[in-house]
Amino acid sequence: MPTHFTGSRAEMRTLDTFIKLTRCTNALLSRLAERNTIGDLTYSQFAVLEALYHLGPMTAGEVSQKVLKSGSNMTLVIDNLERDGLVRRERDAQDRRVIRVHLTEAGSHKLEDVLPGHIAALVEELSVLSASEQETLGALCKKLGMRTIQDRSKTK
Repeated sequence: MPTHFTGSRAEMRTLDTFIKLTRCTNALLSRLAERNTIGDLTYSQFAVLEALYHLGPMTAGEVSQKVLKSGSNMTLVIDNLERDGLVRRERDAQDRRVIRVHLTEAGSHKLEDVLPGHIAALVEELSVLSASEQETLGALCKKLGMRTIQDRSKTK
């Protein structure tokens, strides 16, 4: 659905692109949710387990940065994962002020159970794009996602 906003060509094109990007993301996430690819986990919980699985123990702040969620949201997500026995918090031996979040054996098993099906569903969903199109989309998304405040100030 194109924008009904009337503005400059650049504004209309930008808003139309943003709407398409948002609708695409929401539609993809909705289809994955219908397929129940991550079981009883929320997407935030899944992201935390995946980050800890692939990157190892981290502080809650580091996890928050990796999964692009606020610190307050991350506290609740980690609390729930800890309640369910999927992660544990542990004080750093060298600096007792630092608390690291560790994946438990149950957390590893949980992720290993759902990850293959989730990846298979993603492969199927993205198969509408050729390999080249997937690489282009990935590069464009990375470029847009990595844009910094400094980059924005240069364009003003």
